[in-house]
Amino acid sequence: MPPRRRHACRGERGDDREAILPAGNPPVTSIATLTLVIAGFLAVVSLIQPAARRLRLPYTVLLAIAGIAVGTLSSLLLYTPLTEIVAPLVNLPLRSSIFLDIFLPLLLFHAALTIDLRELVQDAAPILTLAILAVFAAAAAVGLSLSLAAVPLTTGLLLGAIVATTDPAAVVAIFREVAAPPRLTRLLEGESLLNDAAAIVLFTTLIGMLTVGGPVRYAEVAGHFAAAFGGGLALGAAGGQLFGFALPKLGGARLAETTLSVALPYIVYFLGEHVFAVSGVVAVAVAGLSAGVFGRVRLVPDNWRYLQEVWEQTGFWASSLIFVTASTLVPKLLAGIHPRDLLLLVVAIAAAFLSRAAVLFGLMPLLSAFRLSRGVGGAYKLAITWSGLRGAITLALALSVTENIAIAPAARDLVAVLATGFVLYTLVINGLTLRPLMRLLRLDRLSPLEAAVRGRVMALSLADIRDCIAAAARTYDIDARTADAATQRYQSQLDALAAQTDPEKALSDAARVRIGLIALANRERRIILDHHAQHTVSWPAIERLVRGTNLLIDAAKTEGRAGYNRAAGSLLRYSRGFRAAIFLHRRTGFDRPLRRQVSLRFEALLVRRLALDELQRVTIDRLRPLLGERAAAPLGEVIAARAAATRRALDALRLQYPEHAEGLERRFLQQSGLRLLISRYRDLYEEGLIGRELLDALEREQTAAMLGGALPPLDLGLRTEALIRRFDMFARLGESEVEALARLFRPRLLVPDEAVVRRGERGHAMFFISSGAVEVVLPNQRVRLGSGDFFGEMALLSGRRRQADVIALGYCRVLVLSAADFRRFLRRYPAAKAEISRTAKARARANAQTGSGAGAGADPQGPAARERERTRGAGGLAPGGH
Repeated sequence: MPPRRRHACRGERGDDREAILPAGNPPVTSIATLTLVIAGFLAVVSLIQPAARRLRLPYTVLLAIAGIAVGTLSSLLLYTPLTEIVAPLVNLPLRSSIFLDIFLPLLLFHAALTIDLRELVQDAAPILTLAILAVFAAAAAVGLSLSLAAVPLTTGLLLGAIVATTDPAAVVAIFREVAAPPRLTRLLEGESLLNDAAAIVLFTTLIGMLTVGGPVRYAEVAGHFAAAFGGGLALGAAGGQLFGFALPKLGGARLAETTLSVALPYIVYFLGEHVFAVSGVVAVAVAGLSAGVFGRVRLVPDNWRYLQEVWEQTGFWASSLIFVTASTLVPKLLAGIHPRDLLLLVVAIAAAFLSRAAVLFGLMPLLSAFRLSRGVGGAYKLAITWSGLRGAITLALALSVTENIAIAPAARDLVAVLATGFVLYTLVINGLTLRPLMRLLRLDRLSPLEAAVRGRVMALSLADIRDCIAAAARTYDIDARTADAATQRYQSQLDALAAQTDPEKALSDAARVRIGLIALANRERRIILDHHAQHTVSWPAIERLVRGTNLLIDAAKTEGRAGYNRAAGSLLRYSRGFRAAIFLHRRTGFDRPLRRQVSLRFEALLVRRLALDELQRVTIDRLRPLLGERAAAPLGEVIAARAAATRRALDALRLQYPEHAEGLERRFLQQSGLRLLISRYRDLYEEGLIGRELLDALEREQTAAMLGGALPPLDLGLRTEALIRRFDMFARLGESEVEALARLFRPRLLVPDEAVVRRGERGHAMFFISSGAVEVVLPNQRVRLGSGDFFGEMALLSGRRRQADVIALGYCRVLVLSAADFRRFLRRYPAAKAEISRTAKARARANAQTGSGAGAGADPQGPAARERERTRGAGGLAPGGH
């Protein structure tokens, strides 16, 4: 096995301070000079970005050209009177450690943070194929091809690992500019992130094998790769989990949250490379993906946007500096080029791209054949094959080889020359021809579905703007001819859109419904995040809500209305955590997890119901004019059905835990009020009525009140004696009689949708609801009963057949009194028997007077009266006779 690594990419080297420049060059001794050089590079970067936009060239291509020009010019001027001016550029202390220890964690973490892991998982199979199998295929193809030209196999494999790293910056920018399909961009971004990690792990493994000497055992290389890659996955996942755990503890301080996110990639990278001897690169990538998952739901939206903006700027600086500074080294890396190297470069390029094409066209079809992934079209495969640009990471790895004195000088020179030539080829040839290729493959065009939606959206927006301009003209008493001239532009565009294909004909009904469902799910997600921003809901509930809404989006995209309805139904089912908490409470009596699960479910249902109420308005106001009546009608039905089901689930919880539900709703309103109060303070500040210091103090005070609001206590059930006292037939029993009767009740746990009582069966017991809720299904109505209610009591007295079904609405704890036990109790306590008989006769007379169609013992008050009675805490008569 290889020895423990000192560094992932530098291998074993004697002196990390050894200069890579020829002897005699003046060293850079001034920190101020180095700072000035970096500032100059940043100034160049600031000019290149707008220039690339005007010239319609890939940004990284211009960066590389600028860096190569700077490096070439400074080298030419080094031995002229301008030596003192250009010496800092020639003698920049650029080591591979600068790129790999400082810039690489930033680049990888930023790339991972911008990727939504949920979307990445949808194409996990093709992305992993490109990121891992394609890396091995490229390394093997390059190594074997070069070995035919008398290049040592290990040197060829090392070069293959270096050139397997891809740089998506320029490619993604081109894809977005030409409006490439989102899936194509997602495949490339995911591949590049994991591809860099896999290639660097393979490179590190090969370096470690080469530096210990002796023959390379490739089975050992594979084992070491698996250990380093797998260990990096575990370390990155653990780091991301700890990051997610720490975020809520920071109290919403955005600067602290962003600072922690900057520290995370460096911590996991150092631990991986120097403590656990696993891949720090893989750890950073996985930590970034995990941090993105947690940040999207555990940070309030404003803070998440701020964190993204900071990382966008940081990533831009890092990627630009590493590219332009690495490009300045190109002239030095190519200094020892020979004519034979050009032939070897052609062989390496052909081998790398052919192996990439072989993976795409040979292995990808197998993934869809085995139903591991959706199919990837031929146009996508060609675009991915040609978009494999190499960049700064490839140059940094080549530089690390030139610094490693354990590798033979000839091998170092060859790797440096071929890797640099490979980068230049992909940037110039692939980078400049990718945009025309996308047009040739017709990947820059909207699908008929997208084009139809785009036309309808533009038409509605243009009509709104035209009407607003006309209204403004009337308000400000502007001449009608002037107003007509101002609106003519928009009217012309509307006429042009009207002349195109009718969207109603371009889109099928099913397609319009699918578009509407996706739009509604995205709007639902935004509503939920708005509640998160207002601190009206706890972050665990927000996390659950967002995860559920993401399921809706994915189901609507893949399966349309049927998938959306199925996913919506799953949101109302009790989670595995809830069932586990029920089991724990039932077995051990430990109720804290159950309290937490009930609170989370109530919060989630409450926010979901509020969101669905708003979605019903959105369907009418927005989607009906956009998609037409034929799509709006089924969309309205879907949302109405979801709203009704959510209300039923919420009502069941209210019945089960009335006091807790009241406390949660009161807390929700209080948090909303505090948020509105903060908004009012900000309005006063903007109007100049209060100063900044007072505003900050008031905001801190109210924010602390919002974040400090504790969940109300949860009563998981009533004592048996208290339940008995709430029943009118037992209300006047003495203490000893109540205690004796309580010992006869047996607890029973009901699961959701369980039929407790069935109509027509013989009644042999009555039930007290200690916690939970049930629904009594009578012939003409449904009555819901919650904690403290009872049913089936007439069976104790008459033994008649049940007159209704009783269904558990959720997990319920009931106390069961059998008729046999009750009869034994009456024989033992004759005074209680007389009191109970008197009460039962009074109830029978009351039932007869109401003329209820439910049969003897039906509720004489009706559901509405019962609900009012229960709100007063007096209990109520359950529908009897069932």
